Amino acid sequence: MLAKSLEIYNLSDVGKRRPHNEDSTMTDASQGLAILADGMGGYKAGEVASAITVTTIHHDLSVGLKQLKSRQVDRGSNLTDQSLLVKKAINNANSIIYSTAQNDPQCSGMGTTVVVALFYNNRMTIAHVGDSRLYRKRADDFQQITKDHSLIQELIDRGLYTPEEAMATTPKNLVTRALGIDANVKVDVMEEQPIPGDIYLLCSDGLNDMVDDEEIHLTLGKYSANLVQAGQKLVALANAKGGKDNISVILIRIRDSFSTSGGLVKQIFNRFF
Repeated sequence: MLAKSLEIYNLSDVGKRRPHNEDSTMTDASQGLAILADGMGGYKAGEVASAITVTTIHHDLSVGLKQLKSRQVDRGSNLTDQSLLVKKAINNANSIIYSTAQNDPQCSGMGTTVVVALFYNNRMTIAHVGDSRLYRKRADDFQQITKDHSLIQELIDRGLYTPEEAMATTPKNLVTRALGIDANVKVDVMEEQPIPGDIYLLCSDGLNDMVDDEEIHLTLGKYSANLVQAGQKLVALANAKGGKDNISVILIRIRDSFSTSGGLVKQIFNRFF
């Protein structure tokens, strides 16, 4: 059901300046899952951190979703059971990366961002740590759904700079939150209801540091009928503007509604009882 309702395209490119690709991505249409991680730190250690993240989250969710019997909302966090599974999987990835970095000198200081999208029962969970982003194109509206965990964003939030001033004076690659840096990490989790026609974009900062939001929007609008062309064009634009970092994009189109919970009555019952 999910695989037929979701159209997904996944592309990762080394860019023009980096010797190797420290981004890791994976998509699984049958599970309604997309994961993107942008690694950092040490000789190829960023690759290790991002790979651990993607592999761990995919494994944990593959196991956890099969075992999930309820379709309820946790009264304490107001999150669905699926969202809690995503959060738990990200925390587990953080623990593994942190432990590996502590015990392997070659991996010392490694870390990674992560952004996850999970689709289920006509809903979606979005979870992220760091400055990898998730955007949504809905009809003519285009907006960034996630909020960067970065020094630039923190300066803006504190009112110390306008967005334009912060971008002009502050290094773009300084994140304030990442997996593997500390034993514990705070994961931002949100939920929303996707509708047919929506296009979601997950990307590493190698895209949005090179290509501004307006141009991303225009590109998605121009090539919205073909996600392969849209993804390839976005990567090409980032490279044409310098390709200073690895560039990863995952595009997801909602083709049709999707529900595995047995109908509207059961969805309402599970949500409130």
